[in-house]
Amino acid sequence: MVESFGHVIDGQEVPSADGSTFQSVDPWEREPWATVALGSPADADRATAAARNAFDSGPWPRMSYAERAGILHRLADLIEAGGERLALTDTTDMGKPIAETRGHDVPRSAQNFRFFADHSTVTAAERFPMASGFHAYTEYGPAGVVAAIAPWNFPLMMETWKVAPALAWGNTVVLKPAEQSPASATLLARLALEAGVPPGVLNVVHGYGPGSVGQALTESPAVDRITFTGESNTGRAISAAAARNLTPLSLEMGGKGANIVFADADLEQAVSWSIKAIYTNNGQVCLAGSRLYVQRDVYRQFVERFCAAAEALVVGDPKEATTQIGPLASEEHHEKVTGYLDLAVRDGARILSGGRGEGWTVLPTVIAGAGQRDRVTQEEIFGPVVVILPFDDEDEAVRAANDTPYGLNAMLFTTDLSRAHRVSRALRVGTVWTNCFFVRDLRAPFGGAKNSGVGREGGNFSREFFTEPKAVVMNIAPA
Repeated sequence: MVESFGHVIDGQEVPSADGSTFQSVDPWEREPWATVALGSPADADRATAAARNAFDSGPWPRMSYAERAGILHRLADLIEAGGERLALTDTTDMGKPIAETRGHDVPRSAQNFRFFADHSTVTAAERFPMASGFHAYTEYGPAGVVAAIAPWNFPLMMETWKVAPALAWGNTVVLKPAEQSPASATLLARLALEAGVPPGVLNVVHGYGPGSVGQALTESPAVDRITFTGESNTGRAISAAAARNLTPLSLEMGGKGANIVFADADLEQAVSWSIKAIYTNNGQVCLAGSRLYVQRDVYRQFVERFCAAAEALVVGDPKEATTQIGPLASEEHHEKVTGYLDLAVRDGARILSGGRGEGWTVLPTVIAGAGQRDRVTQEEIFGPVVVILPFDDEDEAVRAANDTPYGLNAMLFTTDLSRAHRVSRALRVGTVWTNCFFVRDLRAPFGGAKNSGVGREGGNFSREFFTEPKAVVMNIAPA
């Protein structure tokens, strides 16, 4: 049976104003599985008006932190209780293995709400006693209406990463999920209403970008903040639109993560984490370690171990618990990724392992023999494809790692503590993982440098973005 998902505007699940719909395709079956309301700028305006009214006149911004936190914890409870439905929805929508949606994405989505609910209640403001008879302190009031534009690779998890802090600090939200993975956003909004989030506080509008919902939200003067995760060129377009209204924005965009393995590394550990770094979520991760630099002394040994581990990954139906590699999210994306495989061979590189699979699947692929300036080394492929290159010394590794338009993250493997600190400092990225990958502390800043982003979110960094910090200065001197 084909399921149906509408917009959620002002507390009601509704069709588009003009009745338009589109179909969401199961990338494993390559057949439509859901009918989704297709929004227009008029629907975006309806949702923004509802969020504006809920912020200007509704109870949510006027609740205490503790009251909001209680509701958000109830929402987290509902996410956990409905975890199997949510996990299967994202798996069906975009092909992510159910072991990942069930074991990682759903628990982390609940954790996002719990963390920011609690963080908002315990984070102290500043006070500035002044010797001249004055006293100053800060307040962190909600910014207003937040437009949250989420990606398709971690649908529910990235939606909650944006929605949770925005709501915890008293804002109202219009969420536009990616058109490739729309369903879990509607489910999230349904659960939010069940948890007691007032109407208009969390709205969901489905649709496309240019000329559609995305453009309407980013150009709206009624929007006070824009948070976006996605492709770098889309981020540039959003930045240009936001500039016309001077709307503050947070952009987390593309990556081409460098993964550096030094000769003194624990190779078993380095191979295991490096496999996770590139093949998690079928390689559709902005943080993926897609450029793998291995010191020449251990290059041959590492590559042999790595290829064997890649070939051992289970490829198949993402709804099966044992599957580790499923299909790519769409036919269009499959064509893009396989096009890079053809390009690598034309440019003289070798595919050591992997290649095309059945349907929209790409097998865990290892490319060797590419150059540092080749497109497969410089451009974000966003699939289960890693380029392995040798290096001789630390300086060479750092230069190569920084030689990319992106700066989201990097990994390095070494048992030399001084080298770990030295290299971490030298890498121009937002996050460095040493002897691990994808380990997160939600208090830490998250974002990227160069073409990978603008701004940071997480902990106090999210507070800074989703609030309007205000200085209050009091005259306390005797009359």
